Amino acid sequence: MAPTNEQVTGHTFLKALYRDDYYPDHLVDRGTEILLRLCERVEAESPAGLDALYALTHAATEEFNALQDAFWEADSEIETVAREEIAGDFWFVARAYGFADADVEKLIAPRDW
Repeated sequence: MAPTNEQVTGHTFLKALYRDDYYPDHLVDRGTEILLRLCERVEAESPAGLDALYALTHAATEEFNALQDAFWEADSEIETVAREEIAGDFWFVARAYGFADADVEKLIAPRDW
């Protein structure tokens, strides 16, 4: 099921990473897929509060943690620019689904990138 939220469907995730050749598009695509799956889960599960949202975002963050090895294998990495872009898109998702008071650091708390 694709996300139906109009803010999400009109948003290009990880835009800055696509514009920079340092980040392989096929890996950025995988990151975009993680974020879209997060949106699908938010829509399907309708988290009742921040704790429930954080559980969903933490699972997505773990997927980015696993993706980090693929970036290294491609002579790239999830470094400062990528971290900021990914974190910004997690915060975008939270806001798009009505969680404007979400803490971006809590959204991605289990990150190791």
